[in-house]
Amino acid sequence: MTTHLLGIRHHGPGSARAVAARLAELEPDVVLIEGPPEADQLVGLAADEDMRPPVALLAYAADDVSRAAFWPFAVFSPEWQALRYAAEAGVPVRFCDLPATHQFALGDEDRVPRTDPLAELAAAGGYDDPERWWDDVVESRRGGESPFEVIAEAMTALREDERTEDLHEQRREAYMRGVLRKTRKEGFERIAVVCGAWHVPALADPLPPATRDQTVLKGLPKRKVVCTWVPWTHGRLATASGYGAGVRSPGWYHHLFTTADDVTARWLTAVAGVLREEDLPVSTAHVIEAVRLAETLAALRGRSSAGLAEVDAATRSVLCSGDDVQADLVTRKLVVGERLGEVPESVPQAPLAADLIATARRLRLKREPTARELDLDLRTPGGLDRSRLLHRLRLLDIPWGSPEISATRSKGTFRETWTLCWEPGFEVDLVAAAVHGTTVASAASDRVREAMAGKPPLADITTAVEGCLLAGLGDALPEVLTALDVRAAADTDVADLMTSLPPLARSTRYGDVRGTDIAQLREVADRLLTRVCAGLPPAVHGIDDDAARKFCDLIDNIHEATTLLGDAARERWLTALRKLAGRDSLPSLLAGRIVRLLHDADLFDSAEVELRLGRALTPGVEPAAGAAYVEGFFAGGALLLVHDERMLRVVDTWLGTIPSDVFTEVLPLLRRTFGAFAGPEKRAIGERAATLSGGAPATRLAADELDEIRARSALPVLATLLGAAS
Repeated sequence: MTTHLLGIRHHGPGSARAVAARLAELEPDVVLIEGPPEADQLVGLAADEDMRPPVALLAYAADDVSRAAFWPFAVFSPEWQALRYAAEAGVPVRFCDLPATHQFALGDEDRVPRTDPLAELAAAGGYDDPERWWDDVVESRRGGESPFEVIAEAMTALREDERTEDLHEQRREAYMRGVLRKTRKEGFERIAVVCGAWHVPALADPLPPATRDQTVLKGLPKRKVVCTWVPWTHGRLATASGYGAGVRSPGWYHHLFTTADDVTARWLTAVAGVLREEDLPVSTAHVIEAVRLAETLAALRGRSSAGLAEVDAATRSVLCSGDDVQADLVTRKLVVGERLGEVPESVPQAPLAADLIATARRLRLKREPTARELDLDLRTPGGLDRSRLLHRLRLLDIPWGSPEISATRSKGTFRETWTLCWEPGFEVDLVAAAVHGTTVASAASDRVREAMAGKPPLADITTAVEGCLLAGLGDALPEVLTALDVRAAADTDVADLMTSLPPLARSTRYGDVRGTDIAQLREVADRLLTRVCAGLPPAVHGIDDDAARKFCDLIDNIHEATTLLGDAARERWLTALRKLAGRDSLPSLLAGRIVRLLHDADLFDSAEVELRLGRALTPGVEPAAGAAYVEGFFAGGALLLVHDERMLRVVDTWLGTIPSDVFTEVLPLLRRTFGAFAGPEKRAIGERAATLSGGAPATRLAADELDEIRARSALPVLATLLGAAS
């Protein structure tokens, strides 16, 4: 009876290649792999043709989905190669790590940090980068002797000096030894164990007494655990994602493992392809020169072949011309990679996840890890169904899609633009959402009902109304409207009412395209607007500057929302603003904003605005108050100052009368106001202001400053562009 310990680094192409070769040589009777034993019944699925890495084992507590863990596998993961070997050879395979049922029940134990063993070995080898050392010694190896004996010897030497008492690690290794003893008792002659290199000395013979390990494991709590396979991505295998066992360059490691020859040339050719997809000029000559540079660097550094450091340097200097933005693009798309794995339909799934997969397939929505834009026409059944699915998922806190502003600038309700990007973590969110229902529609409806039962704020209820309409949840809408009526009647806070009205007003737009009866919505929105108009004057009386700024935003939102509620609602709102503008107790910021809104609505003509602006900017008014009035008024844009000389003169005169000792106090307000204007607007205002003092707008270049020689050299190009070339 022999046991072969194959110490590996998780997700290493050299380790994976060595494991595959060693298992083929040993032909073991059974394979033990570091991983959760709960997944033993799932190992057979690794042989399914529809299982395409990267994938991950997902384990979660049945009573609390937030307690979840992933065990990812890429095609270059040694554990995956061991699984594939066992499946193809028809030999038993078992996971031997501490069960998730214990790990979840124990919770977050205090872990004792230990020195990185790779860092110690790298330092001994003269490297300052542990990953670079491991890459040189193991991952970039092709053929040659097996590295497992050397790895075991090195780890044994390191563990002789290890004095930390990490109870969690002790439990893990005690359980591994228990599985090994049990396997031996079952009569297997040749046993192969694939585990992290650090654990090899703990599993080597002679094993400590079984009673000692039983003492360590005695009385461990348990928690019911569910386990399944889920798709994964190369991005989630990267160290940058926060994954503890991650690698810096999953895409590069995938290339190393899957490419038999011309590794450097094929890689840099792929880099050129990425850059060309972005319409960047990269020629075949660039690729040839980059390959030559990478191989030369490897020779200078004493490496047998170019590694990631060499091809990265060649990429940056030759293919990207030193441009960091282009180099970062290559890193994101190729070095890290954006590959998304697939799992077969036979994998156990929660009903909700199965419904989403089936619905997405029917609607031809492909789950992809890269962000892509999706433009929907809601007048078509397919577009409407896609929209409803994405909105339902957002109600379940699964943001597969994010709404965007359409590039076509259409303001109609029949168009929606989304950015889609699938994250592997959504698999856990789907499991958590499954408590609400077995389909996406039923789960979203139940989630909305649950939220309404908790007596949420009025703004949340009106947002839920909009969400129900967008998601097509007609069965949940009556309960939400009932909650809206009750809550709106009881709410006396005008700010809350003003926050709640815009979502409700937007909801009234959906009746034509989405086939929704919006009569009740209009009634509720009309009642809310009436209460806002009545309660706004006392609500803004005597408020401070911060509250005034808040009400400016609320008034802007209501002003826009009333355009959706019909002419009668719009007229009622404008009448309320006109009455409010006549009050002397308004804060200057708010007064200026209201006057501007009334001017834009053609209720105040230019003469009226000039009168009010001049009154607010008289020398008797505090300069800070005048600056606030200007800020409120011109928040709607600066074109009035460009086209109306009288208003420009009022502002210009006021600026000239501000005492110098006070000017520094109001300058931040002025900068905030005028700094928000577009560059051409500010330039036009400056030119117009120059004419007020009797001068002429300054020209950009005086005639005597013209460089005739340089100007003459540009004439042929201009002639060609204008079609006047002879």
